[in-house]
Amino acid sequence: MIKNKSLFIRKIHRYLGLFIGIQFLGWTISGLYFSWNDIDKVHGDYLRKSPAFLSANVATISPTEAIKKLEQTQTVDSLHSVHLIRVLGKPVYQIAYFSGRVGKGMHQHIHYALADAATGERKKSLTKEEGIAVAKEQVVQGAEVSEVLYLQQTDGHHEYREKPLPAWAVSFKNPDCTVYVSAELGTFQSIRHDQWRAFDFLWMFHTMDYAGRDNFNNWLLKILSVLGLFTVMSGFTLYIISSRTLKKLIN
Repeated sequence: MIKNKSLFIRKIHRYLGLFIGIQFLGWTISGLYFSWNDIDKVHGDYLRKSPAFLSANVATISPTEAIKKLEQTQTVDSLHSVHLIRVLGKPVYQIAYFSGRVGKGMHQHIHYALADAATGERKKSLTKEEGIAVAKEQVVQGAEVSEVLYLQQTDGHHEYREKPLPAWAVSFKNPDCTVYVSAELGTFQSIRHDQWRAFDFLWMFHTMDYAGRDNFNNWLLKILSVLGLFTVMSGFTLYIISSRTLKKLIN
């Protein structure tokens, strides 16, 4: 009877190990990469300049004036936020607002507008030249622009996924990286380079979200996690019922 149980558990352990072994390997390799890499380098902090800020003596008008001028051309139902930001050395109001309501008091998506904080006049979205200039402010001295793309949509695997669109993707060489700048928000969003891309690829294996990479609650991960637990438990069980040492101790 014990021999039959041992054979049965051994088969379960073998087939479970064969079935989820590749994923176990992916979890192990990705975990090693994560633990052996400096997360600040993955984020690309070493590729960026120190941020520049507005002077405390900067001259601005009231945000109310900028909002009134915005209302002359746009329907502003309500405000989400107003931020004073720096765009190429100048003070700018970044206004997030709603334009109309839908359903039971629910708002539609947020609209954004930029306004010159000194005059209140509305500014257009960043041009290509402005996008490049904002990107250059982020990267260490000596970087050369190699390519500029205007992104209006991205998929779940893009390195700029789930971030504000449209955006300028400004690629550099020396160092090799890509800086993403939101055209509507007027601000830097993220920097991507090869080390981050390797991290992101392995992160996909770690989360098992092969559609969007960032969902920890997907069913594939849940199922494989349970099967992994059964694999480990079957290994312990197999050891317990087949160990001569344990048998001697029990007897």
